[in-house]
Amino acid sequence: MVAQTEYTYTLLFEPVEEGGYVVTCPALPGLVTEGDTLEEAREMAKDAIRGYLESLRKDGLPIPHDVSIRLQPVKETIRVSLQPV
Repeated sequence: MVAQTEYTYTLLFEPVEEGGYVVTCPALPGLVTEGDTLEEAREMAKDAIRGYLESLRKDGLPIPHDVSIRLQPVKETIRVSLQPV
């Protein structure tokens, strides 16, 4: 029997107005999932990460290491204007 390799990643859980959470993983660009509850969001994230890593392995690409988030993220609003066409 072959031993499984475990990976640990930092996740960001963002509550959404309609309920639930959107989950991203800074170490895995493009990985986004969601769940109606925090527990469901965690399970969806595990499945999404597993699929992401399996895809990398299938394509012969390296498995990224976790990205340490040492500081609190900054939340701000930015206004952008477009010229009329």
